[in-house]
Amino acid sequence: MSSGDTAWILISAALVMLMTPGLALFYAGMVRKKNVLSTMMMSFAILAVIGVLWVLYGYTLSFGPDKGGFIGGLEWIGLRNVGQEPSSAYATTVPHLAFMMYQGMFAIITVALMTGAVVERIKFSSLLIFSVLWFTLIYCPVAHWVWGSGGWLAKLGALDFAGGTVVHITAGVSAMALALVLGPRKGFTERHPMEPANIPMVALGAALLWFGWFGFNAGSALSSGGLAANAFVATNTAACSAAITWMSLGWIHRRPSLLGVATGAVVGLVAITPAAGFVNPLAAIPIGAVAAAISFYVMMWRTKQKVDESLDVWACHGMGGTWGALATGIFASAAVNAAGTDGLVYGSAALLAKQAAAVGVVWIVAFAGTWVIAKAVNAVVGLRVKEEEEVVGLDISQHGERAYGGL
Repeated sequence: MSSGDTAWILISAALVMLMTPGLALFYAGMVRKKNVLSTMMMSFAILAVIGVLWVLYGYTLSFGPDKGGFIGGLEWIGLRNVGQEPSSAYATTVPHLAFMMYQGMFAIITVALMTGAVVERIKFSSLLIFSVLWFTLIYCPVAHWVWGSGGWLAKLGALDFAGGTVVHITAGVSAMALALVLGPRKGFTERHPMEPANIPMVALGAALLWFGWFGFNAGSALSSGGLAANAFVATNTAACSAAITWMSLGWIHRRPSLLGVATGAVVGLVAITPAAGFVNPLAAIPIGAVAAAISFYVMMWRTKQKVDESLDVWACHGMGGTWGALATGIFASAAVNAAGTDGLVYGSAALLAKQAAAVGVVWIVAFAGTWVIAKAVNAVVGLRVKEEEEVVGLDISQHGERAYGGL
């Protein structure tokens, strides 16, 4: 047991936890004033609900003893046999409980990320039901495939250092499927104004996400040594590169905006997530820049198609995560991390092929699975609020409070 590694994992878990309130601010600033609190409520409620479910059964399904490469067994249900001593399979220098909690924070924010696709029109009760089902049926199996000891994608050799596939592709692709089932906001297809309520709030949320992401990526080294430092530097570099790229593209097409720079930084963080512990920090510059360009133009395309995936979870996380996973297959170096392998620029195309296979499988499972879950929830309890509730705003109609009171 290493006290230094343990301290770093506990700090990193706290940093990742902070990302969910950061996400709440980031999303809430982009919706209209009448939906600010309902948007924040989604993230806070998911933090609570998934936090409990992870302890009860989520951890054992995701990381428990392997059952055929597809799911973890129930040996660790309710944290049975998960205690203060290290696990023999994961993070062997820290308490098993510390590793469990660190991974729980990833599960929480993955579910919360999807809410950006359906703000301003989804029933809160239906969102909670959907979240529980999606967490159980999509997140836990995919986490086991990629990160679980014996998971079939892990055995295939696909690499995902901190969640490009498990977190960002699952959330981003699922967000699009959920938004398509739910349908657009009232007035969206007629181009009614939907001005963000509070851009400074978006910037604050992005800053908290950026800060927490050091725990997200550097913490995934599961130790406080050189690999964590490599991931830390790569993470910051990719965010900076993507922010500059987004700012430049904004300048080319109209003018640079704070919302754009904040979004660009987040996209860079998304893209470097699967690669942070496998690539040289210099590779983070092209990884971040290409991610920003991809997401920028995908967002423009989505808007022209009048698809109301409201806060562009798919464009930023789905597409950014896809590029990041593929970029890992291009830029990975065994010299950076002996647990990885060389990518395309170091003479091997095999890793890129494995990354592409993992991306394809997770895209299909996330989209199809989410579509089925969303259709089922819609058929049983309905996903969408009534029209008059949407017009009034979800803050009042769903929660009976307002973000901006007074005269």
